[in-house]
Amino acid sequence: MKKFLIPVALFIAIGVALGRGLFLNPTYIPSPLIGKPMPAFSLPLATTPNVDLTNADLKGHVTLLNVFASWCVSCKQEMPNLMRLHALHLVRLVGVDYKDTPKGLHHYLDAFGDPYSMIVTDKRGMTAINWGIYGVPETFVVNKQGIIAYKFVGPISYRKLHAKLIPMVKRLEAQPA
Repeated sequence: MKKFLIPVALFIAIGVALGRGLFLNPTYIPSPLIGKPMPAFSLPLATTPNVDLTNADLKGHVTLLNVFASWCVSCKQEMPNLMRLHALHLVRLVGVDYKDTPKGLHHYLDAFGDPYSMIVTDKRGMTAINWGIYGVPETFVVNKQGIIAYKFVGPISYRKLHAKLIPMVKRLEAQPA
C-alpha cells in the first residue's frame, strides 16, 4: 500500500506545482535592476550617428526607455498606445532600436509614427543585454535620479497605459529631482 501512495503523492505534488503556474502573470519577469541605478550606456542617436546619448543625459527627468525593433510584431501592436502617450506630453520617451537596420527603422516610423523624443540604436544588442532584456518590446520607467522604477515586459496595452503607466509617471514627476 505504501509503494502505491508514494507515486500518487508525488503526482499530486507535481500537479499542484504546475497548476499554480497557470495563475502566474506570464508577462511578469522580475528584474534585478528595479530600485537600482540604470546601467551605464552610450549609444548613437539614430538621427545623428556621431552623437551619443548616455545614461547621464537621462538624469533630471522621468524617462521611459522603450526597447523596440522594426521586425517585432508586438512592437507594432503597442505603437498606437505610445503615440497616445506622446500626445499627452507627460514624459520623455526614448526609443532604443534593437538589432535593427537604419532602413528598417525608417520604414517602421513612416508606417506607425514616431512617439519618441529621441531614438538611439543598439545594433549589436550589448546594451540590451546589460539592461536584462529578454525580448522586445520592453519598457523601463526611470526616475529623475536615474533609478529604474519599473519594467514592462511585452507591448504596452491601452489598459496598462492608463491603469499603471500614466499614474506612475505622474507620481514620479511630482517627486523632487
